[in-house]
Parts: sequence; structure tokens; C-alpha cells
Amino acid sequence: MKKVLALIISVLFVFAVTTLSFAAEEKKAAPAPAKNADKAMEKMAPVKVKQVTGAVAAVDAKAKTVTVKGKKGDVTAMVDDKTKIMMGKDVKTLADVKAGDKVTLKYSEADGKMTAKSIAIKPAEKMMEKKVEPAAKPAEKK
Repeated sequence: MKKVLALIISVLFVFAVTTLSFAAEEKKAAPAPAKNADKAMEKMAPVKVKQVTGAVAAVDAKAKTVTVKGKKGDVTAMVDDKTKIMMGKDVKTLADVKAGDKVTLKYSEADGKMTAKSIAIKPAEKMMEKKVEPAAKPAEKK
């Protein structure tokens, strides 16, 4: 019984020592990427999505770009296969986007290039202002 207990304790001791040595090796390996920390942070940093709402100034189907005239200026973004183009619940294509359409463009900027994430086309019915008629006068009591 004493031999079995001594064997178990020695195995646990060996396991504890090897675990500590592996942990020490991992800590030494961690600082190596710090040399390229700036590049690594750029790759790991989440891409900030920006938004502009306004009228479409131009659509270039060959270059796959859309230019939206916003309050702070024009924004030209590239449209790719991942770009979602919607009108309400309907899925649309770049060919459906026309100059003069009111849209909300969500895009991200990386390496000086703006890439469209989504384009929401506002339906024509919502763009027209609703005329509000004055309420009918209540009937007079006699």
C-alpha cells in the first residue's frame, strides 16, 4: 500500500513540474508578436462602420461604385459581392440603384478605400411628404 501511495505522489509531482515548465514556455513565447504590435493591432481592431444618408449622385456599374451626396460631402464607396442592397424587405442589385434615389449607405474604410456594407434604398412612397388635412370642425350644439 505504501508503494502504491508513493507511486501516485511521484506521478503527481512529475505532472506538476511538467505543467509549470509548459506554462513558462508559453509566457516566453508571448512577447514575440510585440515587435509587430502596430500591424497586429490594425488587423485585430474591429472595422468601424460609418453611415451617410442622402441622394445618389452617381452609379458606376463598371467600376462597381456608388457616390452618395451627404450633408458632410460626397462619399464614394465600392460595392462588392458582400454588399447588401435592400429596398424595404426586397433584395436589389446595383443595377436597381439610380441617380437621385434617396439611400442610407453603410460603409467601412480600410487603407483609404471605402467599401459599402449595405445600401438601403428608400421607397418612393415614403419620400413624398404626406399632406395633412385640417381636422373637421366638431358639430356645434344648439
